[in-house]
Amino acid sequence: MERIAEFQKVSFEQFAKAMKGTFGEIEELGRVYDEIVLPRRATAGSAGYDFRSTVSVSLAPGETVLIPTGIRVRIDKGWALLLFPRSGLGFRYRLQLNNTVGVIDSDYYDSDNEGHIFIKMTNDSNEGKTCVIERGTAFAQGIFMPFGITADDDTSEVRNGGFGSTSR
Repeated sequence: MERIAEFQKVSFEQFAKAMKGTFGEIEELGRVYDEIVLPRRATAGSAGYDFRSTVSVSLAPGETVLIPTGIRVRIDKGWALLLFPRSGLGFRYRLQLNNTVGVIDSDYYDSDNEGHIFIKMTNDSNEGKTCVIERGTAFAQGIFMPFGITADDDTSEVRNGGFGSTSR
């Protein structure tokens, strides 16, 4: 298989800013940062790289949470990282990404926020089930996919940011 990417942690400063912006003050934030696990595949046949939660959350039906992962990824040109909920959580709780599928482009890595990957999840259970995700639990998975461009593509714009940055 072709090796086309490398996961890294964002800086502690970037992680702290993101966590404070989402959850307010967090006790022992340094320890939380130190315990971030870079995404890994569970088995040699797994397509997805598991993203683990940096916080413990409980999501009642209809509730949403934005989780700063503390992770960035350097991806070769011509590839993207697609994010999905872990299959079991989607099946049991209808846990889903708010944008259905997250797309991490190769040029996101150099953004002002260091290419920090945030994952926004919603418990869309119609069975009244509360979903509990403990800190350190795999809750999303990323799959690397190649992509092509059209013969007449002449795009030369440079990204700086996440959501909406390519349409400004």
